Formats: sequence, structure tokens, C-alpha cells
Amino acid sequence: MSQRHTALRSLHDLGLAAWFGGTLMGAIGVNGAAAKYAEPRQRLRLASKGWSRWTPVNAAAIGSHLIGATGELVTESPRVALQSGVGKMSIAKAGLTAAALGTTAYSRMLGKRIEQADGMASEGITEPGEESQQIASEQRQLKVLQWAIPVLTGALIIVTALAGEQQKPRQVVKGVFKQARKASKPSNMRRVAQLIQHAR
Repeated sequence: MSQRHTALRSLHDLGLAAWFGGTLMGAIGVNGAAAKYAEPRQRLRLASKGWSRWTPVNAAAIGSHLIGATGELVTESPRVALQSGVGKMSIAKAGLTAAALGTTAYSRMLGKRIEQADGMASEGITEPGEESQQIASEQRQLKVLQWAIPVLTGALIIVTALAGEQQKPRQVVKGVFKQARKASKPSNMRRVAQLIQHAR
């Protein structure tokens, strides 16, 4: 589309970048560093403190991303309806976003449970020690989920790149005509002509 939506795109991209980068750094940096700390009874505390400080920033990043994503979906709704492939991309993006949100929320819940074991000796935030067997299940789940979040948000970045490619004028025209052949009603054809005009 010819209209600019710089603020929405910025909210979308900056929020997603912080969400992806923060969780990846947390898995490698915060959890990794805490697992190497010399005093086993301080490892859970150190990691929990780090994640607690990041949580409000991460929440703001996710909120920013959701505002931007919703705004983009609304402003690009003509393309979603009329350009072949955009609807499927939007569904995939929504599914990945929902999965990333659910995984992030559940990870935080597990982190809060682990935080209650402050002072208990552990191999690491996601590696149970002999004393931390009562929270071993949470730790093992978190070991998987800490990588699932950057994988899901990384996939969102890739889908966003695809969405950007779909907005190129040639791709808009090609996709619109492909979709128009499937439903060549006069009303649809008028909307197609308007969309093509905006894409130029």
C-alpha cells in the first residue's frame, strides 16, 4: 500500500526484536551464568532476580508488538482479503504469536514457582540438583521452553520478512490478479483496481 504506517511498523518490529533478543540472551546469558556460579544455593536466586528485572521490559515489548501487529492487520485488511497468499501468511503469523504468548506466560509461571525455592542448592536454573528435586519437573519444562520462545519469535521475524516481500508492488499486482481469478465478481474487480492503484 502507498500509505505509510511508520509508527505501527516500528512498534511491531522493535517489540518483536526485544522479545526475541531478550529471551535468547536470558537463556544463554542469565541462565548460563547462574548455572556457573560457585555457590549452588545462590544459583536459583541469581537467575530469578535477572528474569524478574527483565519481565516488565519484556511485557512492554510484547504489548508494543501486539499493538503494532493489530494496527498493521487493520490497515492492510484490503490486501488480506484481495491478495493471494496474504491471508494464509496472516493466519500463520497469528498462530505463531499465540504460541509465543502462551509459551512466554507459562515459562514465567514456572519461573515464579522455581523462585519460591530460593536458597535450595541446584545445578542450575533448569538443571535440578539433589536438593531441588521437588521443583525438578518445573526445571525440566523450563529447559525446553527457554529455547521454544526464541524459536517461535524468530519464526515470527521470518514471517514478517515474508510479509514485507508481499508488499512489493509487483507482488501485490501478481497476488491480486491470482486471487481475482478465483472470484471474479464485479465488486471484487473494482476493489482489485483500487488496490493496484494504491500499490503503484
